[in-house]
Amino acid sequence: MTQRLPVPPAPDPLEAYCRQFDPLFRQRPQRDRFRRYLEGLLLPTERNKTLTALANTEPIVGAQHPQAQSLQWFLSESTWDAAAVNERWIAGLRADPVTAPTADGVLVIDEHGDRKWGSKTAHIGKQYLANLGKIDTGVVSVTSLWADEHLYYPLHVEPYTPAHHFEQGKADPDFRTKLAMALELVRRAVNAGIPFRAVVADCFYGEDHGVQQGLRDLGTGYVLALKPSHAWWHPINTIGSLQEAAEAAEWNGPTASGAWVRVERTFRDGHTETWWALEVDIGPYGPTKPYRAIVATTDPAMLPDHTTWYLTTNLPAPGSARAEETDAVLAADLAEVVRLYGLRNWVEQSYKQTKGALGWSEYQVRSDTAIRRHWVLVCCAFSFCWYHHSRSAESGDQPARTSPVADQTTGRGENGEHAANPPAVLLAGRAAGCPGLAGAMDHAVALLERMVRSAPTASTPGAA
Repeated sequence: MTQRLPVPPAPDPLEAYCRQFDPLFRQRPQRDRFRRYLEGLLLPTERNKTLTALANTEPIVGAQHPQAQSLQWFLSESTWDAAAVNERWIAGLRADPVTAPTADGVLVIDEHGDRKWGSKTAHIGKQYLANLGKIDTGVVSVTSLWADEHLYYPLHVEPYTPAHHFEQGKADPDFRTKLAMALELVRRAVNAGIPFRAVVADCFYGEDHGVQQGLRDLGTGYVLALKPSHAWWHPINTIGSLQEAAEAAEWNGPTASGAWVRVERTFRDGHTETWWALEVDIGPYGPTKPYRAIVATTDPAMLPDHTTWYLTTNLPAPGSARAEETDAVLAADLAEVVRLYGLRNWVEQSYKQTKGALGWSEYQVRSDTAIRRHWVLVCCAFSFCWYHHSRSAESGDQPARTSPVADQTTGRGENGEHAANPPAVLLAGRAAGCPGLAGAMDHAVALLERMVRSAPTASTPGAA
């Protein structure tokens, strides 16, 4: 076999990480551009992550520079399989005992919108952008993320294509709703053997009976948010919604809490909070019925919007007849249900890092292939931070600890009202002292900062 030509190495330890992917790139320029792209994504956030910035050229005129054009070719025209690259970095995390997913974690399903302009970009359209909380022109993606108390990373992403891109609109056989895409992402994780305790998602997915049935058909547990107004058929003048059930539950203070159960939540910075959980036993819901509904809140008297979750789950209650069935998912008490849904907030933290630090939405390409490749490369950069963190932990060279801040949101998810979110961090039941990705990313970026200082600004023909 002909020996492969070497490429200019990336700074250690990024070079060791990149070498894992070399078999997936047949051509030398591909292997080189893969390294240069990850280097650019991992540089400090003061730098944009557009193609010209990654190539270290001027924003407009520099787009014609050979370095920028080569990165454009790498995304748009080069022959490499983005799906294979995605599976390779997932396999790397799974093979590492520090980052391997476990059955105690959750699979978070969520959607994310990026504002874009024009009409020529693939998947673009005037649609609801959840992170902006309004309808605007942009590209929406549905994502899956694995998370537990101290570890989280995206797994798969699929762009949503609005109906106007199809000849027959929503009746076109190739059109897929976000809900159908969500089930496909769960199915992909199940087929890949990714372990998780339950699927968690906001009320956009929780309110859809098709999603719930699809998850049951896959044999997976779920904890999904519902709207406070979620209702069922009921006689007049009787309780008919989750909010009404919570308001009707007896509460005379912590010492006379009635049906409310105390749940102590321990956060990764060491502080604890007392929450209260209510098992709703009315209508179609109850601990002995196929579906359960739980209300979790910090204040049962006031049920504040931003710290009250309305949840449904198919995880059986401990001691129930369903829990004894041989094909049933594992039982979960109220504290476990609250713990599982609390892990959903890691998806908000991952958005801050993939979009704010790694340039998720800063792609300057239009084709479906190029956009997907950019997203995969961003996930590779995200994965590298965990890769480096794992090896730093083994060598005793721990990154500086910083506590990532996750939004403390209601069960309404991103599709509810946006509010000023108090600073909070997610539950840390195990490995509470383990630094999170924020520290790992800080350490990894510091290793690459020297590139900014040492690399000369590329000259651009015709630039002033």
